[in-house]
Amino acid sequence: MFNEEIFNFNIDNIKNDLAIEGMQITEQDINLYRQFANEEMNMTQLIETIKNQIN
Repeated sequence: MFNEEIFNFNIDNIKNDLAIEGMQITEQDINLYRQFANEEMNMTQLIETIKNQIN
């Protein structure tokens, strides 16, 4: 399990970094990150999920 407070802090930092580049992070993106952090999916599954969303 991971620390929810640290997770939220990291998400806020990521949102800020992406906003500088003109990009936004969605709730769906956050949920994928949360699943990965909870080890509910591995890196390969995460990448495939993202690739499928793009196509």
